[in-house]
Amino acid sequence: MKFIKPALAALFLLIFLICIIAYFILKGSLPSLDGTIKTRHIHAQTKIQRDRYGTAIISADNKKDAAFALGYAHAQDRLFQMDLLRRTAAGELSEIVGAAALNIDKSNRFHQFRQRAAAIITKLPAAQVALLEAYAKGVNEAAEAYSVRPFEYLLTGSEFAPWKMEDSLLVSFSMYLDLQGGQVERDFTNTFIVQRFGLSMLSFLNQASPYQAALDGSVMSSPSIPSPDPNNTQTFRATTSQINSINELDVFAYEAIEEVDDIGSNNWAVTGALSNTKSAMLSDDMHLGLRVPPIWYKAQLNYTAGQQEIKVTGVSLPGSPGIIVGSNGHIAWGFTNANLDNVDWVELSPYALTQQVNETILSPDGAEELVIEMSQYGPVKQIRDKKYALSWVAHQSYAVNVKVNDLAEAKNLKEGFEIAQQVRIPIQNLVLADAEGNAGWRTIGALSARPSPSLSAISEAEYSSLWQQHEFDSPQNINPTSGRLWTANARVMSIDDMRRFGDGGYALGIRGLQIRDLLFAKSKFAEQDFYNIQLNNQALFLGPWHNLLLNVLESQPEKYQNDIKALQEWQNCACSDSIGYTLTRYFRSTVINRLLEPINQQVRSNGLSLRNALRKIEPAVWQLIDDEVDTWLPVGEASYGSFLLSSYDKTRADLIKQHNADPSSLVGLEWGKVNKLAIKHPFSSQLGPFGSFLTMPESAGFGDSYMPAVQRSSFGASQRLIVQPGNEENGILTIPGGQSGHPLSVFFKTGYSEFVENEAQRFLPEEVQHTLVFEVE
Repeated sequence: MKFIKPALAALFLLIFLICIIAYFILKGSLPSLDGTIKTRHIHAQTKIQRDRYGTAIISADNKKDAAFALGYAHAQDRLFQMDLLRRTAAGELSEIVGAAALNIDKSNRFHQFRQRAAAIITKLPAAQVALLEAYAKGVNEAAEAYSVRPFEYLLTGSEFAPWKMEDSLLVSFSMYLDLQGGQVERDFTNTFIVQRFGLSMLSFLNQASPYQAALDGSVMSSPSIPSPDPNNTQTFRATTSQINSINELDVFAYEAIEEVDDIGSNNWAVTGALSNTKSAMLSDDMHLGLRVPPIWYKAQLNYTAGQQEIKVTGVSLPGSPGIIVGSNGHIAWGFTNANLDNVDWVELSPYALTQQVNETILSPDGAEELVIEMSQYGPVKQIRDKKYALSWVAHQSYAVNVKVNDLAEAKNLKEGFEIAQQVRIPIQNLVLADAEGNAGWRTIGALSARPSPSLSAISEAEYSSLWQQHEFDSPQNINPTSGRLWTANARVMSIDDMRRFGDGGYALGIRGLQIRDLLFAKSKFAEQDFYNIQLNNQALFLGPWHNLLLNVLESQPEKYQNDIKALQEWQNCACSDSIGYTLTRYFRSTVINRLLEPINQQVRSNGLSLRNALRKIEPAVWQLIDDEVDTWLPVGEASYGSFLLSSYDKTRADLIKQHNADPSSLVGLEWGKVNKLAIKHPFSSQLGPFGSFLTMPESAGFGDSYMPAVQRSSFGASQRLIVQPGNEENGILTIPGGQSGHPLSVFFKTGYSEFVENEAQRFLPEEVQHTLVFEVE
């Protein structure tokens, strides 16, 4: 016993020394924010200044010098994040994180984006190449200035490879994977559904949404579709053993379909006639994964272009040389994912010519060879005995460029739209407002000219050579008579235009509908009015499910007394203290999962997923419930009444167990606890108790999918921007975290508290606190 105290003291001393050493190593990787640097990569004196939030304020003589300085600032604050983005797109993550990333690398290497990026560089205009070159030089100079590399490199034992021009295009390709990767997967799964269950099943699962808010007021309807029988062997041609496995399913034997985060965004605008000034006003909040550090980086670029003094403020994407979304005093612009159909899987004939491409995936654990089969249409995958080739706009030579940076120099909506025609990014809804009071919507980005989109695979005979061409003739809407424009990832174009450009995975439409109605509820708007819409968490979408569940439980009022009370007090919102919202939301999920299990079991057993089908499932599910289609009832359920009641019991039991809630009062199932905001660094879970230094403080959740205030535990508004060009001093730009990814940086958490408290941050930078000057060497 007498040796225990000295041993413990020695252990604590050792831990203390380790912490001290770790602290000084970390401190050594903090970048210099003040001073003077000589460099041969600029043409005139250039400055990077920072305010108390770490916003990078760049002052340069010209655009290339501004790109150099932005690259330098990005590398000072986000070097490892940039590395992850390029490596993710290229399928090279295993090189730094090991075999854990092998499957991700195999999936992404299938697209061969590094080779495509290098080929595109050779065809870009000289001005764009010069911009990429200047940016890369800034990144590499900042990387060389580190005395100790960021901690992620120390943890992984890896090195930073010099930034290349093509790496900035890989960052754009990483956004293709985020924003259109689901479309690639969805169409492949749809092809399987047609193979196994027939075209009638695909039509049934993809009926027109009841929630529509197109800009022209058009409403698309589906023809009456009978509910197909999921157990009909004539329909889906399953084997006898597979049929038996479905019929023998236990009443609760299902595997939940992964719920995909509602990747997308909201944006809207009003013309000057409806704003509190003469300028039009824009709102934009892009919904993406929330992590440490955040995906976006606040910056202001000041430089001269021709005879024009440019001052553009907004958010940049580390790895890319410019402002992605923002305002320059003349125009303000924002994006949402447009979800036009940019994918075709082509069913190959048995005689189609293919060739093999060999790829080597490197990692500290050794090299792994990957064989990719290629056809004239694209890379090839197989479902059972059939091969399919992927034609995707991301594979085309016109997929990416850096023309989006020229929006910073547009002086009005007309000029902005002309620039937009030449921009190549994943296809987006561009909403643009100008200081003259104009507001407009159009698509922006790479769009295939092929004329006939399809939800599932096409034949070789149906393949169009127009895949090799970009479509320049896309719809737009300028200064509508209502003075209001809105997009939220659902259809905004006319029915005829939608038939031409297809459905690439449109959102259900309730967010757009809710935003539209909120815009028409007022006749004049200031910035705070727009912010209130961004934060609106009314549960309009779950209203019918709430009523259904309440009716089900009221059949046994004594047994479910507390549950009924919680539902009656649900507040009709995704509010942090609402238990009724939690019960309703997960009841819906259980019902959908149990109804779809026969299909999901087949899809899952072939290595595919129904997750992207969930965006469109609402009409089909309500048809089954309203018509009480007994062929869809799970085994062991005699009626829809018993099915819905047992589904709730399952939901309730699972929630109580998962969240350790009180089984009587249901305390512990408040939505703010169940959906708490927990934003973490990708490596935080690997550091045990030290991982807490890499996370943002947890906070109560208040929003959800299917409402303007989109928020899940690690997903939601990656920025909230509201601005009137020419009146930027009243604008709002809130980010869910700090500018720096370094845990010892004063900018690591700045801005996060405002985000979780729903407070608005200033759009423009504040008083300068740090100045780094670059002089010509």
